[in-house]
Amino acid sequence: MNFSNIPWLPLSIILLFCIGCYSSPRFGNGEINNQTKQSQSSLPLSSEHTQREATSGKILLVLEGVASYYGMEFHKKITSSGEQYNMYSLTAAHRTFPFGTKVRVINLENSKSVIVRINDRGPFHESRIIDLSYGAARELDIVRTGTARVRLEVLEWGKGY
Repeated sequence: MNFSNIPWLPLSIILLFCIGCYSSPRFGNGEINNQTKQSQSSLPLSSEHTQREATSGKILLVLEGVASYYGMEFHKKITSSGEQYNMYSLTAAHRTFPFGTKVRVINLENSKSVIVRINDRGPFHESRIIDLSYGAARELDIVRTGTARVRLEVLEWGKGY
């Protein structure tokens, strides 16, 4: 049988390929599963990243690195979580944290801190660990410099989408 005469076959193959490449949500059923918890507890640690057990039960993970922010050019556009971005809100983008995760961000240069909620993906610059909303960057006093060394303290894991 000559399959090249069937017009839907190439389209079907492309569609199956695209479906196979589509990634599923990292956190299904609104909960962090045991495998994810284990992978988070075995993150490779370096001088940039440290992890500790929370003695108070509130700090779940600690990371250090460089933060940046995004503002006007993305204002009112849709974030990866499906929310409309508000540059004045206290939100942030992280590559892997589930949406809804609460993170205390501490500017290591001036000790100012802010609690943000993860609602977007990023940053897309390899050397940065979080992208803050303009409002959060203003609270940390990094608008003028654009970036700052920060400590992230995860206070509560989000349920994701």
